[in-house]
Amino acid sequence: MNPLCRYALSLILLGAAVDVAAEETALARELDRWTAANASGLESVYKELHAHPELSFQEEATGERLARALREGGFEVTTHVGGFGVVGVLRNGEGPTVMIRTDMDALPVKEATGLAYASEAVAEDSEGSSVPVMHACGHDVHMTIFTGVAAAAAELNAHWNGTLVLIAQPAEEWGAGAGAMLRDGLFERFPLPDYVLALHVTPALRAGSLGYTRGYAFANVDSVDIAVRGIGGHGAYPNTAIDPVVVASRIVVALQTIASREVSPSDPVVVTVGRIQGGTKRNIIPDEVRLELTVRTYSPDTRAKVLDSIERIARGVAVSAGVPDELLPVVERKEDAIPALYNDPGLVDAVIGELRNFFPAEDFEELEPTMGGEDFAQYGATEHDIPAFLFRVGVNSFDESQPAQSLHSPYFAPEYAPAIRTGVTAMMLSLAYLTATAPSFAAGED
Repeated sequence: MNPLCRYALSLILLGAAVDVAAEETALARELDRWTAANASGLESVYKELHAHPELSFQEEATGERLARALREGGFEVTTHVGGFGVVGVLRNGEGPTVMIRTDMDALPVKEATGLAYASEAVAEDSEGSSVPVMHACGHDVHMTIFTGVAAAAAELNAHWNGTLVLIAQPAEEWGAGAGAMLRDGLFERFPLPDYVLALHVTPALRAGSLGYTRGYAFANVDSVDIAVRGIGGHGAYPNTAIDPVVVASRIVVALQTIASREVSPSDPVVVTVGRIQGGTKRNIIPDEVRLELTVRTYSPDTRAKVLDSIERIARGVAVSAGVPDELLPVVERKEDAIPALYNDPGLVDAVIGELRNFFPAEDFEELEPTMGGEDFAQYGATEHDIPAFLFRVGVNSFDESQPAQSLHSPYFAPEYAPAIRTGVTAMMLSLAYLTATAPSFAAGED
């Protein structure tokens, strides 16, 4: 290319960049106006959702509420995707497709916040027990932001172009909803996204601030059940039995040597036995004790090693206790495994770099990876290699007169207003930026 042509092209590109920047600044001003004008309405949505939580795979009324919000924005709406999941599609000319997810389900927790809009809901869980229900993980905030994005995207459609796919996902708390929606044809029945975005509240950050993690952000999650078998008998004559309670106890302790002695100290691993069940009476040695484990890792090699070690240790401890071969422990790896959430570094840098133009520098914090799980990971882990990014929004007022904030706590009472305003603004600015510039990067590479 000769120097004159190169100079002309540089002027064209500079002009395009100036136009995009001017458009984004105009959108930021519009969003300030829009979020202020709609603050009261979004607060009402939040309180309504908070007061009427539903358990995983029971989100029928919640799904209908979100479907109604999408229809009001002119979206093409499909319900009952992967259970009570909802998909809304808004086409706005030529351009990339951006998918934004919210989760809908609540937890079996009895609310103790004392708020005027506190949940009094009770439901039947998957085991048939009656349990209290509460939005103790902030999904009510996520859904409120979701309805705000739906309305703002429809009203401010002059500021972005392309296709917006909004999905309301069931059963995130079970780690099963994303897989259910994908199996029900999410990426075949609806526009395939070029980018997938989500957010999650965190009490670790000041209300309204933003957190992000490049690369791995949430861990692999595997569920493992171990049936520890023995030979039952009278509690007064343990020498005539093989006590599975004692064997199970030894297994629980031995499993902790996986992280401390079998894996590099720099490679995070968690093996937690969350449930032990066995026995019927204090003076009866039972035939079986069941252990339920959650296992958290990051790398595929470490995941495979840890899962193999669990089986080896369970069987080895049983052999050392004299358990016969036909009664050695049965180790079952459940099918609801969740892959580690990988925030595509290129997408993170692009989105956070854009948001830094509109939020104060003190509103951003880079966060360390967590051993928590998030099935949003599954949308980016398909054969399509779609760049994915889940960012965090602070909900903590750091008011010392309030109970300590913690997700899944009966006292969890987020400072919702700043979080909702930030969430809607950040998602809309990301939508406008991604559809205007269509940045490309190799998903999965840092």
